[in-house]
Amino acid sequence: MVEPARLLCLAPSNSKGTVNARPNAGKYMDLIIDGYNLLHAVGIHAPRRGPPNLEGARGALLQFLAATLSAEDRQRTTVVFDAGPEAPRGLPRRIVDQEMTIHFSSGYENADALIEELILACSSPRSLTVVSSDHRIQRAAKKRRAEAIDSEAWYARVCQNKIEQINPAADKPRTPETPDEVERWLEKFQTDGASSEIDEIEQGLKGTGPFPSGYAEDLIDLESDPKDE
Repeated sequence: MVEPARLLCLAPSNSKGTVNARPNAGKYMDLIIDGYNLLHAVGIHAPRRGPPNLEGARGALLQFLAATLSAEDRQRTTVVFDAGPEAPRGLPRRIVDQEMTIHFSSGYENADALIEELILACSSPRSLTVVSSDHRIQRAAKKRRAEAIDSEAWYARVCQNKIEQINPAADKPRTPETPDEVERWLEKFQTDGASSEIDEIEQGLKGTGPFPSGYAEDLIDLESDPKDE
């Protein structure tokens, strides 16, 4: 079982500074994102292997989320990244950046295990959306009657929402339903002039971000299969 202190975003402290017995997950867990899985879907990849490049890729993804999600949505968003069995000492396992809660799966087998536990801890699973193309995570979400959505489809959805904010008069295409439709839709989106703001964010891999220098030496390789069962 996870230590209560590691799930403070799910179980806020009361006036005495102790963790409440009943997590207020409906407020804190409306959206759970499988971080590296979404990185593959968005197409943000580190140009070279190594911790600094992984840190840049994560930072770019968080910038993308901050630019496309509303402030209210960001407050209800939890992003989970994989980590090795032992993270560097003295560095955080959980941070809050741009109103989003970021978890690393230190102490867990992998991010899947942590996400499964977050799903189980959610007191309002029917109001929860879980973003991942990983079949194991999708099964865990559906078992609790939460919405499970492929990373590619969710990415298409939020990009379309952003386009409509930038250009309200733009025609709204039918929501893609199959993987092939999602791929065609994304290709169309990438050539859409209204998407330049998002494209700039996606391509803006930066070495800086909310993570301490050197934080990621134990993280897994980005090249793992995002749909690995």
